[in-house]
Amino acid sequence: MSSSIHHLAFLTPGNYAEADPFAGLEAALKLFEFGEKHGFDSAWVRQRHLERGVSSAATFLAAATQRTRRIELGAAVIQMGYENPFRLAEDLATVDVLSRGRLQVGLSAGAPLHGALLGNRFHDAAPHTVDYSHKRVGRLKANLEDVLLGDDQTFVESAGGRVRPRVQPYASGLTGRLWYGGGSLRSAEWAGRNGFNLLLGNVLTGENTDDFLQAQVGLVERYKASEADRDAGRGRVALGRVIVPLDGADTVTRKRYREFAAGRVERTLAPQGERRTLFANDLVGSSDEILERLRRDPVLPLVSELRVELPYNFGSEDYEQILTDLSRRIAPELGWRAA
Repeated sequence: MSSSIHHLAFLTPGNYAEADPFAGLEAALKLFEFGEKHGFDSAWVRQRHLERGVSSAATFLAAATQRTRRIELGAAVIQMGYENPFRLAEDLATVDVLSRGRLQVGLSAGAPLHGALLGNRFHDAAPHTVDYSHKRVGRLKANLEDVLLGDDQTFVESAGGRVRPRVQPYASGLTGRLWYGGGSLRSAEWAGRNGFNLLLGNVLTGENTDDFLQAQVGLVERYKASEADRDAGRGRVALGRVIVPLDGADTVTRKRYREFAAGRVERTLAPQGERRTLFANDLVGSSDEILERLRRDPVLPLVSELRVELPYNFGSEDYEQILTDLSRRIAPELGWRAA
């Protein structure tokens, strides 16, 4: 099967040292600038909590709007269990306005992973009374829509004047740039039915198979079928893969890359845990070796967007070498042309 990649992206973890968060965040911003200079179509950052990484994607991407001009700016993914759908809508809309319509927002549902640890530092009510389902994601989208609140006689009075209330600022087109991180058939179907784009990553639930790639093909098929049921415009589907080319690396760095990959093989051999979590294989090798494996990937022909997920705890020089090899040696062979 042939592939035709028209959109090339990367996802960076935004790591930093405990004693110097500025250096790590600044390095991540510089990587966004680097990606734009090398023609990448979008740059994404992970949002993580209680770790040494980007805990507020909206804040980080607001800074990125002032350091870039063309490249799309993405968050993958914002866990809605930690968020207030109204306040997050205000933040995201502000960032989108600052970026002049370049924001891409990846989202996921579910209870906050660290909710029990945070306790009353986070929860305002008993956790079992809070709806952490897909409805919470839907509430965010509703807050971003072009809708006035209340009836014709509802106004907000302030020193700024008398106005009809709406979520401000209104970011035109942002609801069409919301993505859902699909790791199960149910989530892929929900995304398609509700007008979200679909983010595919390196982790999913093995529901009908132990084969990661076949399981992911099933997600794409379910998403597209649910879109057809909705009878609306087609959403974007973006595929994430960990890709680490060796071509531009020195001998010591190549050895380190291979050790990184070897340490992650065991988790790919069988479903993990009660949820039967499946992990994709990392693509580490020469550009020719990586291209050979990508051309055998049954998911790649089903998408036109490829997102390279950069490994955790690599250095800035590593990331730049990986992105350079990718943009010069690999992506053009898949049909991509630099912006």
